[in-house]
Amino acid sequence: MHSTSSSKNHRSGFIALIGRPNVGKSTLVNQLVGEKVAITSPVAQTTRNRLRAILTTEDAQMVLVDTPGIHKPHHLLGERLVQSARSAIGEVDLVVLLLEGCERPGRGDAFIVNLLRQQPLPVLVALNKWDKLPEDRHAEAEAAYGELLQETAWPIHRCSALSGEGCSALSSAMADQLPLGPQLYPPDMVSDQPERVLMGELIREQVLLHTREEIPHSVAVTIDRVEELPAGGKGGGRTAVLATVMVERKSQKGILIGKGGAMLKTIGQGARLQMQTLIDGPVYLELFVKVVPDWRSKPARLAELGYGVDS
Repeated sequence: MHSTSSSKNHRSGFIALIGRPNVGKSTLVNQLVGEKVAITSPVAQTTRNRLRAILTTEDAQMVLVDTPGIHKPHHLLGERLVQSARSAIGEVDLVVLLLEGCERPGRGDAFIVNLLRQQPLPVLVALNKWDKLPEDRHAEAEAAYGELLQETAWPIHRCSALSGEGCSALSSAMADQLPLGPQLYPPDMVSDQPERVLMGELIREQVLLHTREEIPHSVAVTIDRVEELPAGGKGGGRTAVLATVMVERKSQKGILIGKGGAMLKTIGQGARLQMQTLIDGPVYLELFVKVVPDWRSKPARLAELGYGVDS
């Protein structure tokens, strides 16, 4: 256990961000921490791993658990992701329920509210994307969400994960709900994920950004090798990363590679730039594309990729 804080009033603990897919959980994590530690995408269900980001302030250290969106699963991978999000609720000190404030609440939101009401943890509600809602619709939205949450006494915060509006107040409210305790991680640490996991996620983010609807969730990335190239030779002083992008069909492989390899080159360039920021140094990245039919429904393949029963 790591502790540098001498304050008797210092607080620390784990906070799960729970919500439907694509409500902005990963964007909020990045905004609160002040660095990119979670991948974001316009595609729903971007988050697969329960990534833990670390927000350290003068009086508190908050370990943010960014969970996969809770949704109706359509394959074994989807079932594992929802199971992962639900199990996170039992392993934290506080839950932040993220709702899409600019849209009317739906059945998915009601399901999650009911799920959270069945456990004893404190819950904070964050109405994200509040800045997207015209002022003349504020009262209507307040009434709709008031009805959704009428049987709870959960505090409600309005914020924008994208612009940062309201996020400072939300951060302070989160810290106040945590138990007294020392720092759990070094103060300059922003994630407890291994670099290899983060590198794989950065590649997957670029796939999602550039292929959108064509290949949304049938992609997985494995980092096959990370090697420091000696300073003397060709390309020396760089970190070499070899990675495999897995898809389910040959047609998807063709889309990923693109005409003359153009799409794969674009994906690789975007991922390489992000990796260089991550490790603070030059990166050589080589990508391969592999077809593994129906991998999302194969337990052994999911376990290999880190999406096991306990992931």
